[in-house]
Amino acid sequence: MKAPNKIAHIGIAVKSLDHVLPFYTEQLGLKLLGKEEVASEQVRVAFLEIGESRIELLEPLSEESPIAKFIEKRGEGIHHIALDVDDVERRLVTLKENGVPLIHEKPKEGAHQAQIGFLHPKAAQGVLYELCQYPKDAVH
Repeated sequence: MKAPNKIAHIGIAVKSLDHVLPFYTEQLGLKLLGKEEVASEQVRVAFLEIGESRIELLEPLSEESPIAKFIEKRGEGIHHIALDVDDVERRLVTLKENGVPLIHEKPKEGAHQAQIGFLHPKAAQGVLYELCQYPKDAVH
């Protein structure tokens, strides 16, 4: 299987986008690319540009959000590393066949209309990885 194309983004769980964005934009000087809600994950996200990659800030929209549960258990901080891949569906099938534990066996829609799937952190010594396949014409 071909290696991922690049690190798409690093996801950081936060309690409030409005509270933390000034640090990223004013103190670190990162460019805010935009905000959006991802209903499937019950989060509001903000993407910041850093080189060819991004930082994704994730704010929970409800107490049932996986991000709210993460913050409750571990506090704010790095949540996941997202990898830009081709054919996320085939990758998930292959990973499952290889015995890699998955959170999503089939892709679902994420931010920027990407097809995403999460690997279980047990697969990578506690690191949560997200696989992202973006539409051909998407800016990400």
